[in-house]
Amino acid sequence: MAFIRSAVWRVFSAVRPPLSPLCRTSTRSYSSEPTKEKSVPYEKTLKQEDGASSGPTKPLPRSADAVVIGGGSLGCQTIYHLAKMGMTNVVLLERDRLTAGTTWHTAGLLWQLRPSDVEVELLAHTRNVISKDLEEETGLHTGWIQNGGLFIASNKQRLDEYKRLMSLGKVYGIESHVLSPAETKDLYPLMNVDDLYGTLYVPKDGTMDPAGTCTTLTRAATARGATVIENCPVTGIQVRTDDIGVKRVKAVETQHGTIETPCVVNCAGVWATKLGEMAGVKVPLIAMHHAYVVTERIEGIQNMPNVRDHDASVYLRLQGDALSVGGYERNPIFWDEVSDKFAFSLFDLDWDVFMQHIEGAVNRVPALEQTGIKSTVCGPESFTADHKPLMGETPEVRGFFLGCGFNSAGMMLGGGCGRELAHWIIHGRPEKDMYGYDIRRFHNSLTDNKRWIRERSHESYAKNYSLVFPFDEPLASRNMRKDPFHQVLTEQGCMFQERHGWERPGWFNKEGPAPVKDYDYYGAYDVKRNEKYKYDELLGQEYTFDFPPHHDVIKNECLSCRHSVAVFDMSYFGKFYLTGPDAKKAADWLFTADVNKKPGTTVYTCMLNKRGGSEADLTVSRLEPGVANLPLAPESSGDAYYLAIGGGVAEHNWNHIKTVLQDQGFRCQLTDHSEDMGMISIQGPKSREVLQEVLDTDLSNEAFPFSSHKVVIAAGHQVRAMRLSFVGELGWELHIPKESCLPVYRAVMAAGAKHGIINSGYRAIDSLSIEKGYRHWHADLRPDDTPLEAGLAFTCKLKSSVPFQGRDMLEKQKKEGLKRRIVCFTTDEKVPMFGLEAIYRNGVPVGHLRRADYGFYIDKTIGYGYIRNPDGGVVSANFIKSGEFTLERMGVVYKAKAHLKSPFDPENKRVKGIYD
Repeated sequence: MAFIRSAVWRVFSAVRPPLSPLCRTSTRSYSSEPTKEKSVPYEKTLKQEDGASSGPTKPLPRSADAVVIGGGSLGCQTIYHLAKMGMTNVVLLERDRLTAGTTWHTAGLLWQLRPSDVEVELLAHTRNVISKDLEEETGLHTGWIQNGGLFIASNKQRLDEYKRLMSLGKVYGIESHVLSPAETKDLYPLMNVDDLYGTLYVPKDGTMDPAGTCTTLTRAATARGATVIENCPVTGIQVRTDDIGVKRVKAVETQHGTIETPCVVNCAGVWATKLGEMAGVKVPLIAMHHAYVVTERIEGIQNMPNVRDHDASVYLRLQGDALSVGGYERNPIFWDEVSDKFAFSLFDLDWDVFMQHIEGAVNRVPALEQTGIKSTVCGPESFTADHKPLMGETPEVRGFFLGCGFNSAGMMLGGGCGRELAHWIIHGRPEKDMYGYDIRRFHNSLTDNKRWIRERSHESYAKNYSLVFPFDEPLASRNMRKDPFHQVLTEQGCMFQERHGWERPGWFNKEGPAPVKDYDYYGAYDVKRNEKYKYDELLGQEYTFDFPPHHDVIKNECLSCRHSVAVFDMSYFGKFYLTGPDAKKAADWLFTADVNKKPGTTVYTCMLNKRGGSEADLTVSRLEPGVANLPLAPESSGDAYYLAIGGGVAEHNWNHIKTVLQDQGFRCQLTDHSEDMGMISIQGPKSREVLQEVLDTDLSNEAFPFSSHKVVIAAGHQVRAMRLSFVGELGWELHIPKESCLPVYRAVMAAGAKHGIINSGYRAIDSLSIEKGYRHWHADLRPDDTPLEAGLAFTCKLKSSVPFQGRDMLEKQKKEGLKRRIVCFTTDEKVPMFGLEAIYRNGVPVGHLRRADYGFYIDKTIGYGYIRNPDGGVVSANFIKSGEFTLERMGVVYKAKAHLKSPFDPENKRVKGIYD
């Protein structure tokens, strides 16, 4: 028997020679013989005792409406929810036995609170399925244990983060309590609390059993008509090309037969990349070793809550009268040679890597130092670039869905994600806002970039237990996509943000250049740490839940725009052309607004899903027909449109449009010129004076009205100028061929010098736009929000008879009245808010802030959130006016004023150039 103290000593006294950078592979730690079942701390696993496959457990059907591949948590949850939603002609194929690969050895923890409203809802559904629904449906117990969860805070910032979670939890009715060190000791007597700042206790968190959960799920699914077949590896995916050239799933091949199907769901975990390759689909995940150890019996540990000590990067899971101890290290081992024969096997534990968790565990529960180690569990797990799952229909092949890459959270997210994935398959889109998990959140140039996948996945793994700050940015795989202004802005002190692979300006520091350097793996794998890294230093100063140190810098950028003029580099925007014989039909159907005004007009609009949810907001400019003048104009003999879309969601928008065009059979071409043009936005009261010196056209209101565009000459170069604003000021966007970007930029800056023109970034845009009341897609406008709920009814052509996707749902909602709607709130107290703060009306929680920032012109904190009527009734203007509202931030309540219109320039005078 090895004692934990002895194990730590063994590591110190026999340190292995260091590996060359990034070369920790499975060849040095893979066990030649499968680890015995007793190494996994579960009474039951589903491994076959004889270790031999006897062929499929059931005959294969000739066809199915959907085939789910992979019998782990996600596969079982997906087939269960498909069957429950009425799609019963579905098949689950598992190459070995259910839970094989990763699920069988998972720790099975479920924590209800996360810094995301959608994840809180997904986790709540998982908990309901595991603790209640399945038992009611089958009479079987899934193995759910409600022993509670305890988050450890060793400093004020960590406790502040927990208080943010607590406030959000109140909106969803999740019980949680902030405990003092003394109260924590009373709850968990074996815990060392000497170094604690406080804890967050969630009584109804708990633990799941992999085998019990998966067998019960499949029992319930088969009772509804689904088919579950084990011992049946998939050998190929057949893909056909339809009449309009679209690739679609045709069939699933196995050694024992072929199943014709229009839908495949890839729930293959670590093996999902190989399965994707069978269909020509990119699955950007990477396999790593992930481990925990199981202790011998600990007196007094029974019934204790599970523990997450984030600052020590360790968790302690109750295992009867023992503990499982694991965590996330800075130097995880990559499993580069993924083996198809690896089912119920485990790796040998690398103590050099794991030792850091032991130290943290012993510090938190000192009794562990004298406790024996019963077994080690080190198995494969799949990780992704942002530590979020990969879900949804893939861009490459219609009918090929992903449900993989769950970053060790497949059990606790499984129920919620299984339901959303089933809805996605049956209805074409999920019910909730799943953009954060949608494969289409990644640009197509990144999803097969091995450097990006490896570096980002490492950083996300290593930072999994780090504090989630509002203004954090990744350090891994930066500078993947740079616009023509990148170098000149770097020289002017630009602090870049990363979005969709692009480097976009965040804000401008006054201390000189702060370039982003190559990733140093935080010093892991003997990679030398970056020294004198100003970007990292400045980023670190922003790690706060208070106003950041550079608050005044961003204030200056905002007020320069409000009082004079500022330039914003928005080159990362997606820039698409929609042309072809059916372009007008497609535009009518795709866009909520009437974009078929005269050429030269630009319209702000939404695109909806079939349920009326907002899949995008964008501007659409109608073009004159004519010969090609690329990249400024496409060739067109009829209707043509220029679409400008926020760059962080360009891939999502591209695929939404393509999917609608395919489903409707429109004869159109969608072309992407995002990389061919830069884009700068010149905004502020002095913008007309500046640009009149640069552009060869009359910029008066009469000659160049708001929401119009034209191709003009700027400093000798052709550009497309658009009179638009995303900050609520007089201003123009210049869409510039990339080779002309720098000359035009320099001309603008020279003309603006006498007006004090400055560069501004997206941190300023965030503040300015929320002050004006403009929406940010995926913040205060999401696929689960309709334009009516979001205050964007003016973008919808409901007064016309022109049909558009989602129109029927909007008409129904308009007739019945809004049961939820967005509201603007301000506080007189100057307190930082970032979103997720709870909203109370007359003391009753009615919602939470989706987005919040500081408005420097009105000098107030501003937040936007959707509220509901607790009685389930309509949220009318009177309901809002008659209520007393408060906002809860980190457990502290602040009085708030509700606004039906933006408190800044509610009459829209400034965008029209009217400055009183």
